[in-house]
Amino acid sequence: MGFLIYACLLHLLLSTADSGVAAQSQPLSPARILDATLQDYAFRAFEHPRTGIVYNATLPANLTGIALSAVRLRSGSLRRKGFADYFQFGVPTGVVVQPHVERVVLVYHNLGSSSDHYYPLSGHTYLAPVLGLLAYDAANLSSVGLQELNIVASRDCAAAVRGVRFKWCAAARDLEATNAGSTYRQGHISIVVNSSEIAPAPAPPGSISPPIPTPGGQKKGNSKAWKIAVSVVGAAIALGLLAVLLLCLVRYKRDKKLEAMERNAEVGETLRVAQVGRTQAPVALGTRTQPVIENDYAA
Repeated sequence: MGFLIYACLLHLLLSTADSGVAAQSQPLSPARILDATLQDYAFRAFEHPRTGIVYNATLPANLTGIALSAVRLRSGSLRRKGFADYFQFGVPTGVVVQPHVERVVLVYHNLGSSSDHYYPLSGHTYLAPVLGLLAYDAANLSSVGLQELNIVASRDCAAAVRGVRFKWCAAARDLEATNAGSTYRQGHISIVVNSSEIAPAPAPPGSISPPIPTPGGQKKGNSKAWKIAVSVVGAAIALGLLAVLLLCLVRYKRDKKLEAMERNAEVGETLRVAQVGRTQAPVALGTRTQPVIENDYAA
């Protein structure tokens, strides 16, 4: 059957907007405090704000691993044109901001490895990081602690659009064929799976039991030893053949050298052949020395 995967709108489990009564009676959760902190750093990223440009925010060391970006848009332009490909989100045409403001800031969160810390879900395991898309009034980019605005589909386009569209990461390919989903509200979203449906992790290498001996184990060992012996003998034969080949090569070069010396001797000085007994043998040309009187008393 495979894993049962849930598209979990976290703001439905842990609401992104506390009611006035709940806010007065209960302290803010770590997730709500994080939203306010990220809103502050997201607005700081607008050093030279331009409409429609995405600005990546810089976070302190205690928020390492969280990605934060912001973009400022006109509400009317957002309704007419939408805003596609905002990281994993895409806002289609026809959505409206409530209450109405002239400009809106869309703040993008990716909580990464901190997802389970800020949005713990008992009995479930995250298959993807928690992603957030929250809207704020852009009238004053120095404001902090702002209340989130609502992004909803207008009545005339409710049948044609499905609100904010989000794209899943590769870990959630089995969710649906288009690898995407939709929600009618902004907030935080992720993919979780029931922990009871996750297969247990394989045992560590140290706990693996040794294989049970089988009747054919000894035969397999003998066969392996025989293969090793054949390999050793084959290697020895190959080395012997190589030595013979090298010896033949040395002798061949030596014979060639002797033949070359003999040919050079034959094409050198020609000796006269003379009959010596019954054998003909080469003899050198002789030069007769004239006698000389070695004293002064020559007649």
